Amino acid sequence: MTTNKQLNLTKGQILKSLLIALLIGAAVLVTAVLPAEYGIDPLGTGELLGFSKLYQGKNESETIDTASILNFNKIKMEKLGSPQNTPKPSEANNPPPKVQYPNTQDSIEVIVPAKKGIEYKFKSLKYGSIKYEWATDKGIVYIDFHGEVKQENPPKNVFYESYTLAYSNNMAGTLTAPFEGKHGWYFRNETNEDIVVTIRLNGQYVLFE
Repeated sequence: MTTNKQLNLTKGQILKSLLIALLIGAAVLVTAVLPAEYGIDPLGTGELLGFSKLYQGKNESETIDTASILNFNKIKMEKLGSPQNTPKPSEANNPPPKVQYPNTQDSIEVIVPAKKGIEYKFKSLKYGSIKYEWATDKGIVYIDFHGEVKQENPPKNVFYESYTLAYSNNMAGTLTAPFEGKHGWYFRNETNEDIVVTIRLNGQYVLFE
């Protein structure tokens, strides 16, 4: 014969059980959950028990410095190069030389004044190959990486071909000069402080004296 026994709890016993469960939950929250999930350790038990080590705050790389953000205009391909009504010089179609400039390398510092723009260029023959790298000491600049065809009698409105338009603080690449002439960057500084741009070159080019 089987006898079913029912556990009869008084109201006092039920309240006592609930109170114990609440106390256990609160203890777990304070000693484990808060230190591990939120880095909050009011009693120091999280550090003592090792739960604080589980907390991972914001990675520095994920932190956005809103002070360094500028509102840049979108760059469109219509901005590339000189206006369409500026004819491309016939000298751009000249054949490449049999001998290029000898390989060389340089490091140049260019100061771009606040709220102003400045150009830096080098000379290259047609199909000359140049590796380049540039970086700012702080902040972002607008750049127009372009070239101008060598002409005996250049007109007032000079033709130029843009290779890259961008807002950046660092860039690297390789240029194969499409024509003989001067090639380089227009840097524009929209900030309130001067920016130093360090340019590194390696290849078949000559610096202007």
